[in-house]
Amino acid sequence: MRTAALYNETHQSRTAPPTAYESLLGDAIERAFAQDIHDLEGLVAYLNRSGPSGPNGQPWTAENYRTEIARLGA
Repeated sequence: MRTAALYNETHQSRTAPPTAYESLLGDAIERAFAQDIHDLEGLVAYLNRSGPSGPNGQPWTAENYRTEIARLGA
């Protein structure tokens, strides 16, 4: 018996294309990881230096980063 090849579609849980904000944030996080920034404090500092701004244009904090990532992942 043959089984169907597994296929994982990128963003398969999305209901709409990413917004410009989501794309900018994702790109910034990827750049931080590429610079070996993997801790939350370092990531928040990187986002505050490079952007995009946090929710409502506020600076990033560990708390609002966690909240925003949870909201975007819901």
